[in-house]
Amino acid sequence: MRVPLSWLREYVDLPATETGRDVQAKLISAGLEVETVEHLGADLKGPLVVGQVLTVEELEGFKKPIRFCTVDVGQANGTGEPQEIVCGARNFAVGDKVVVVLPGATLPGGFSISARKTYGKVSHGMICSSDELGMGDDGTHGIIVLPPETEVGTDAVELLELVDEVLDIAVTANRGDCLSIRGVARETAIAYGLPLRDPALLDVPGPNAFGYPVKVSDPAGCDRFTARTVTGLSPEARSPIWLQRRLQKVGMRPISLAVDVTNYVMMELGQPLHAYDRHQVQGTIGVRRAQEGEKIVTLDGVERKLHAEDLVITDDRGPIGLAGVMGGADTEIADHDVSAEGGAATTDVVIEAAHFDQVSIARTARRHKLSSEASRRFERGVDPQAAAAAAQRTVDLLVLLAGGTAEAGVTEVVAPSAPHTITMAADHPDKVAGVAYGRETVVRRLQEVGCDVYGQDELIVTVPSWRPDLTDPNDLAEEVIRLEGYENLPSTLPRPPAGRGLTGRQRLHRRIGRALAGAGYVEAPNYPFVSEQVFDQLGLDADDPARRVVKLVNPLSDEEPALRTSLLPGLLAALRRNDGRGSHDLALFETGLVFQPRDTAKVAADLSVDRRPSTDDIAALNAALPDQPRHVAVVMAGAREQAGWWGKGRPADWADAVEAARTVAREAGAELGIRKGQYGPWHPGRCAELTATVDGAERVVGHAGELHPRVLKALGLPGRACAMELDLDVLERIGDTVPQAPSISAFPVATQDVALVVDAFVPAADVEAALREGAGELLESIRLFDVYENAEQLGEGRKSLAYALRFRADDRTLTVDEASAAREAAVALATDRTGAVLRG
Repeated sequence: MRVPLSWLREYVDLPATETGRDVQAKLISAGLEVETVEHLGADLKGPLVVGQVLTVEELEGFKKPIRFCTVDVGQANGTGEPQEIVCGARNFAVGDKVVVVLPGATLPGGFSISARKTYGKVSHGMICSSDELGMGDDGTHGIIVLPPETEVGTDAVELLELVDEVLDIAVTANRGDCLSIRGVARETAIAYGLPLRDPALLDVPGPNAFGYPVKVSDPAGCDRFTARTVTGLSPEARSPIWLQRRLQKVGMRPISLAVDVTNYVMMELGQPLHAYDRHQVQGTIGVRRAQEGEKIVTLDGVERKLHAEDLVITDDRGPIGLAGVMGGADTEIADHDVSAEGGAATTDVVIEAAHFDQVSIARTARRHKLSSEASRRFERGVDPQAAAAAAQRTVDLLVLLAGGTAEAGVTEVVAPSAPHTITMAADHPDKVAGVAYGRETVVRRLQEVGCDVYGQDELIVTVPSWRPDLTDPNDLAEEVIRLEGYENLPSTLPRPPAGRGLTGRQRLHRRIGRALAGAGYVEAPNYPFVSEQVFDQLGLDADDPARRVVKLVNPLSDEEPALRTSLLPGLLAALRRNDGRGSHDLALFETGLVFQPRDTAKVAADLSVDRRPSTDDIAALNAALPDQPRHVAVVMAGAREQAGWWGKGRPADWADAVEAARTVAREAGAELGIRKGQYGPWHPGRCAELTATVDGAERVVGHAGELHPRVLKALGLPGRACAMELDLDVLERIGDTVPQAPSISAFPVATQDVALVVDAFVPAADVEAALREGAGELLESIRLFDVYENAEQLGEGRKSLAYALRFRADDRTLTVDEASAAREAAVALATDRTGAVLRG
């Protein structure tokens, strides 16, 4: 809502020194969101005067029409001589009054005016359009032509009200009253503690039997309908400059006098109105629901097929308007331009001021994708008591500006209703805000809003008609709090009790995140929504449990209606996006929930909001939710180690994905088993199955390795991309997070290397496990440092695995025989289990 400060001052006697910024601060303190203050004409400098066109000479020989004009500007140019001006516009003629900017002036945007030679003539100034003066759209897209009675030489800056400040307010959905100058003026008056001159306080004649006939068939959709008639409007009457300028300042385009007046009153009082050409209305005006399939051509020239829930205005022919949204073309007001073209200009009008149901108007506007200034107000709530005053204000302006005559007939159809009352404890705002306002302050603030308040300890509050958003005690408490100032609410930091802090689960997740970040991974949280098509792209079997998903009833995107059962789809999509944008060396990780539907679906009960749910309530709610284990996953592609002066780099491979799993397991204090596996998106020859012992049984908790080429192609991923995913909840369950101090021996280490030849399909992890078990307690560590394959030396389908074994005792220095014996025992067990043979 755009609010000119000059218009606001008409209803509130603001101090002369108050600027738009000052009013903005006051209104923001009162709870209104004033986004900007626009300074109209801030960089405008005269002379800018009214001139009369004396002569017009058409200049020939140019690509576009050019005219050389002489204009009488009175004594504004200091000589009284006609001003010579070159102009390309053609919407004015000799004798017209125009706006002239003289040399030495500056127009909005810092455009300085000086005498200059152009098109073979010297132009001493410029004849101005509304755009050049920053006035907004006036509908002509040409030179401003002023009324004939405007005096030559008049200061156009003052005449056109070019200097002003406009407050731009973002009105929330519950404050429909502030979509009017009246509503903002009320808030301003309260903020400054000044009286309000309410523009709706008018003498309105009562309804009688002589008004235009109206029949309301749906009182639930239209509980109030006022109709007034004005006849004898002058077809030549035009909106005065002050009215046009006010409409332009609030962001509306002047159209014709009758339409401009209804728009002006709507912006002033917040009550949408509509003017019908009386000669085009046939019979009784009605209000009813549309019949399915009925059609109407609205004022924007679009034929619309109506829905049975649409509320429409009708006459004997059928629909003539979408109630509260837009009028119909059949009864459109015709102005003097139509009369000049041979049509009949409107001289008699019927004014409609009605109150429609908020929900009905909102649905109609959205159904037809037709948002208007009227629908915006009805959707947010319009003062039903203002309809008669708005109709009277419209009638008064039409009589004043167009020479019309107000007919004595007044139609007012009103559905019986009672004012809304709320019972509230006098100290309720105190309890909500934690501030002792006291009864007097509460009553005073509610009365300022417009409420009638009775009672002592318990207040009976009658809500004003213009505030339909006040429905319960908390709404009234909010009014008191905002008017007393949100900035005055005390802020108290909570005091956490000693010994509290992050839970063990939270600490574990943070440690894992830090460990992966330290290993070079970047956290990339993703939305938990997936499409079921992605499971085909990942190569999951038709009966894979991961394909059982929880679907959302109202998803953000129809393309991703399901909750994820794996972290990989989101991470791989992030990998693809970043690779496509030029980042080819990537290592990403995420910890997050996945969602697994339960075997039997349950419906959660509605919990009460007046108390904390009990333990049983929370348990029942959790039982209705899907299982939500937390997983951790990593994906990587490109170089794992960069090349540089220090040496060659290396690409990321399956071993890095396995090491990421080991990093997570170490932080969880869990022991992770690693063996050859085959599952879904991973390459069958480069996939590690990650296992853990849970309650004495071995359980698969994840996979790691290189992704299958088919998956890479289906998802558009770079070649040799790798991934790992683990069930973090299982690791947390079996892990021991108590820090264990390392055992440090003062005795020297004995290192023994061993190279074993095995079949190519034998996993290195199996060989390592056998060596570790066979070496016994003296083994301190084991490391695979070389993998060698050569068919000529080793044989077809064979490979060599070289390990470094470190032996150490806590109480003595090991002898060569002891170290060799432990090595031989390790080799013997590896030979027995994997068929390994000592190389060489």
